Amino acid sequence: MRLTYIYHSGFAIEADGYSILIDYLKDTGETPDTGYVHDELLHRPGTLYILSTHFHPDHFNPEILKWQETKKDIKYIFSKDILKRRRAKPEDGLFMKKGDVFEDGQICIRAFGSTDVGISFLIEAEGKLLFHAGDLNNWHWKDESTPQEVAKAEGDYLHELDELTKATGHLHLAMFPVDPRIGSDFMRGAKQFVDRIQTDILVPMHFWERPAEVVAFGAYAESKGCRYILLGEPGEGTDF
Repeated sequence: MRLTYIYHSGFAIEADGYSILIDYLKDTGETPDTGYVHDELLHRPGTLYILSTHFHPDHFNPEILKWQETKKDIKYIFSKDILKRRRAKPEDGLFMKKGDVFEDGQICIRAFGSTDVGISFLIEAEGKLLFHAGDLNNWHWKDESTPQEVAKAEGDYLHELDELTKATGHLHLAMFPVDPRIGSDFMRGAKQFVDRIQTDILVPMHFWERPAEVVAFGAYAESKGCRYILLGEPGEGTDF
């Protein structure tokens, strides 16, 4: 299988006979309709599963709904808040809430919670467990929040993390926010994640244009037996 970083929290996963695209914001090219998705993924044989964790514009671009004109074998799997916020219509795809499961013989997708809007995705494919966190993170903004706000954010996050650990104690690959905008404790959520779940590979996301700053998480991840792969440039990829 191959993982390709598209942008922000967007990733493509390619396997024999199908592909998965998660949280598409924009393509890797210099113009909106060029790049890895438009030039490669939309023309790749097999089913293309397009997943969106929530309605925020940095995770859901309504342009994706037009791609059926280019590629017929597309399955849209969205968080239910996208429907509730009227970013898509009921006939546009399958809408999931926390606890829902989609399975079709090729892949199995289970919806878990988030500490922001929407859901996160646990995907079973090719005998591997893959996790895309969406906006699940310890968003505590310690440098500018009250102690009460920090404690609530911590509690909410650890609750969702406990729910995931009940389902699995081992992931082959996790795509997880490591966002320097949080401030001095920006790696805390990612540290807690690899502390609790054995993760073979962790790929950071949600770092916007600041990939150099998230290099710092590598040493901690590796101390937990986790291979840390930073795909800092759109279009970069790795086999796993």
